[in-house]
Amino acid sequence: MTYQSALEHVRSVKEKLGGTWDAIRPEDAARMIVQNRFKTGLDIAKYTAAIMRKDMAEYDADNSKYTQSLGCWHGFIAQQKMIANKKYFGTTNKRYIYLSGWMVAALRSEFGPLPDQSMHEKTAVPKLIEEIYTFLRQADAKELNDLFRALQKAEEAGDSAKVKEIESQIDNFETHVVPIIADIDAGFGNEEATYLLTKQMIEAGACAIQIENQVSDAKQCGHQAGKVTVPHEDFLAKINAVRYAFLELGVDEGVIVARTDSEGADLTQKIPVSREPGDLASKYISYLETTEIDIADAKEDEILIKRDGKLHRPTRLASGLYQFREGTQHDRVVLDCVTSLQNGADMIWIETPTPDVAGIASFVNDIKKQVPDAKLVYNNSPSFNWTINFRQQAYDRWVAEGKDVSGYDRAKLMDAQYDDSELARDADEKIRTFQADAAREAGVFHHLITLPTYHTAALSTHELAQGYFGDEGMLAYVAGVQRKEIRGGIACVKHQAMAGSDMGDDHKEIFSGGNALKAGDASKNTMSQFGG
Repeated sequence: MTYQSALEHVRSVKEKLGGTWDAIRPEDAARMIVQNRFKTGLDIAKYTAAIMRKDMAEYDADNSKYTQSLGCWHGFIAQQKMIANKKYFGTTNKRYIYLSGWMVAALRSEFGPLPDQSMHEKTAVPKLIEEIYTFLRQADAKELNDLFRALQKAEEAGDSAKVKEIESQIDNFETHVVPIIADIDAGFGNEEATYLLTKQMIEAGACAIQIENQVSDAKQCGHQAGKVTVPHEDFLAKINAVRYAFLELGVDEGVIVARTDSEGADLTQKIPVSREPGDLASKYISYLETTEIDIADAKEDEILIKRDGKLHRPTRLASGLYQFREGTQHDRVVLDCVTSLQNGADMIWIETPTPDVAGIASFVNDIKKQVPDAKLVYNNSPSFNWTINFRQQAYDRWVAEGKDVSGYDRAKLMDAQYDDSELARDADEKIRTFQADAAREAGVFHHLITLPTYHTAALSTHELAQGYFGDEGMLAYVAGVQRKEIRGGIACVKHQAMAGSDMGDDHKEIFSGGNALKAGDASKNTMSQFGG
């Protein structure tokens, strides 16, 4: 809705309902309508799902057009990320937000910090989605409020050209509201539990749900040991539950990201039922580690498998979990991904042990033999030591190319002595181009960093505390934070305005006229020290 169409709408409503609405100025009401484009979370989910579908189609046509996101654990962090995108790049195009289950567990649980094992309150996830979109909508309202203030000044000055220019900026305003890829872990229970939680997440605004094939009550972080996967039919039931939730709520273009942890998972909780040779269950069973036995050696009440006409005992731990054969990881990952994509998932997510383009491509190329348009969401995880991984990759590449590596110790390449070396510069360049390389060579549509703002919050706080409580005192804050905000034109330097004080003043004036008690008196407001 444009400003003028909103204005006409309010005028028609006011005319229809009569004189008791005399205090309502159509210009003010239209302004508030335009500043609140999204009325519900479902409005957001439908809008952002369409964005993702458009971006997916553009990537299929040109694999240089990949998308990116950073994981956010608070609405303010997400808001500042999107404000930064508009400030530095002029757009939010192809920039999303990732909602990490790890960070919800570590930072948003009422139990306090928890490991990534789905022990946190599941309701914390939709609440965080709602919080993020509240902050993004507030960023819209603040920026538009500044434009409407400028519009009012231009109108009062009789500057029609300026009025037209500002109205165009308002009507063509790019929202801070972008897609969220939201982590539902392993579904927090059975397929019904997955469906119910998915509905809450969609109603809060999520257009993309990422779900993993681990056992819900034994869920582990993707980069830790002890992962236990479920048979394919169990996982597909949860994918179906997510799709039905999207359809029920009218978000027909909702996106499902199916994550496989099979590369690092050695265990399964149960043996599925095979109904005919070669079916999906039998493929899953074929990956189990077994030992051929004679029927005379069978124990009472134990589970045995017939394989190639012989009797086999599956390796079973004291916990009751079954062991997969060593060396089956690649094939299990490919089967997981193909099966998910052929049964309702839109994209795949493969947890890998290292960030290696060739390694990722080895999975994706085999998947594309059966699903040619397969697209990957890839976790550029802080769990990887990017420096050592890429320096070792550079070292190995140099060896293969016959270059001299005598000045380097491969086992100690993390040492600071190498930071200014040619090899380190080579490695850093490969880190810089990693996302573009993986998009081009390994089918990665979306690159995300799961936990970046967890680490940036820790680092910046450590640096401030070190200086402030040390010899720098107040200079640590002034030079290290505030002066950088001022020099960089960061809106948050005027924190009162960022939190909504200007909007509040304008609303008070709209509601109360000359009786409004406002906070923005320049002579008494210390924020005026920052200009503007």
